[in-house]
Amino acid sequence: MTEQLPSHESVTPSEEQRTAEDIQALNERVREQHVFVDALLEETSKVIVGQKYMLERLLVGLLSKGHVLLEGLPGLAKTLAIKTLSTAIDADFQRIQFTPDLLPADIVGTMIFNPATSDFAVRKGPIFANFVLADEINRAPAKVQSALLEAMQERQVTIGAESFKLNEPFLVLATQNPIEQEGTYPLPEAQTDRFMLKCRITYPEMMDELQIMRMNATNDGFKKIKPVVKASQIIKARETVREIYMDESIEMYILDIVQATRDPKKYDLEDLVNLINYGGSPRASINLALASKAYAFLQGRGHVIPDDVREMCYDVMRHRIGLTYEAEAQDITPTQIIDRILGKIVAP
Repeated sequence: MTEQLPSHESVTPSEEQRTAEDIQALNERVREQHVFVDALLEETSKVIVGQKYMLERLLVGLLSKGHVLLEGLPGLAKTLAIKTLSTAIDADFQRIQFTPDLLPADIVGTMIFNPATSDFAVRKGPIFANFVLADEINRAPAKVQSALLEAMQERQVTIGAESFKLNEPFLVLATQNPIEQEGTYPLPEAQTDRFMLKCRITYPEMMDELQIMRMNATNDGFKKIKPVVKASQIIKARETVREIYMDESIEMYILDIVQATRDPKKYDLEDLVNLINYGGSPRASINLALASKAYAFLQGRGHVIPDDVREMCYDVMRHRIGLTYEAEAQDITPTQIIDRILGKIVAP
């Protein structure tokens, strides 16, 4: 049984109070715009089998303007899923294979001297696309990874003395393999925090793998993917996601979860005090709120419920909880810490 938590003082709601009619109208609008989600999932299912969790998280990132980091063993269709989703959307796509010899200019672009005009001209890099796949991002050193920071946070790129705005929608989708140590560079905490979601991809179910095997073993296994959604639809849906209703009790629930990672003792979680080195920043609460709204949109709802928050909590928080040496010695994972926090804090 969960225990009583610290009471909250009266907080001014961040959203205006809405009437039941307003929420009903929003639900109708969400259901109308939700049609493109079904079309996307249907189109991608021609190639991607048994990875509903991964596709849903990619859509959450797409709808909430949040970048996504996929971590999983080789061969789990991480790259294929991102490429397939990008193909199903009528937008520009670029794939960057991260390697140890990659340079920042290979990503953002550089200044090129033009002998005909005796002047320098800007040559833009592959970052100037709607969808950028950073494949095996942990294979490049920190200076190359940091080249993405400005683009991910400010949605602009500076080349020389000039800054260039990136087109919308803009989304960085990165992959990394957790088991390889040779020739890899761990992502700095400052960069992982820029990713809204860090998703752990697991093996498919046996019957799903049977279908995957058959698709790859026959001549006509894969069907050609065609664009079924326009970029303008994504931008319009993003505006609706921001309008999805979140009650003040849900907002306080999110804040309690994030605060518990910073001050576990306050929430009667003394056993976590020596396990957490640092907790989630304000970016954690912002992203958890946005991801919960996007997930509610995927379910065809115009309002957020506690289950939306719990569903997205692991992907938003797992890379924002720093573990102590004691926790690592005991093989404690961020997932276990999140389990304890969600089990303690009372949902509204």
